[in-house]
Amino acid sequence: MPESTKTNTEERKMLIEMLRVLYPHQTFGTEIYQKAADAVIAASEASPAQKLTLQTGIRELAIAGFAKMDPKGATKHLKSIEGNAFFAAVTGPGLVALYSDHDVWKLLGYEGASHHLGGYVNRGFNDLDWLPEPRITEYEEPEKS
Repeated sequence: MPESTKTNTEERKMLIEMLRVLYPHQTFGTEIYQKAADAVIAASEASPAQKLTLQTGIRELAIAGFAKMDPKGATKHLKSIEGNAFFAAVTGPGLVALYSDHDVWKLLGYEGASHHLGGYVNRGFNDLDWLPEPRITEYEEPEKS
């Protein structure tokens, strides 16, 4: 296996783990996070600087032992790098890729856009059975003197 392919595979694995910690969902399989990691890698191809930022950040995660951290330790580590360019390079495209994935929509119960069907008013607006019924009170206008 060529060295560049091996590195890309290792980078991808590290990104998958980072995305899992950033966006934890018990029902998401590895393939969901793999697609998001691929989107992050693709976004980094926009410029040599972005690619270097991603590669350097992944290398720093590896040096810190991120792959062996428990979820609490991994979260703490990610909070410590929250403001840097690498964190932004992963969270920006990673978030968009993850939550715009139609497979994720199905797992989360989101039916997608409904404007072409007339909106949600008559199509699922009130089907949230886990919310309590709202208390509806009439507004009493104060008497004018």
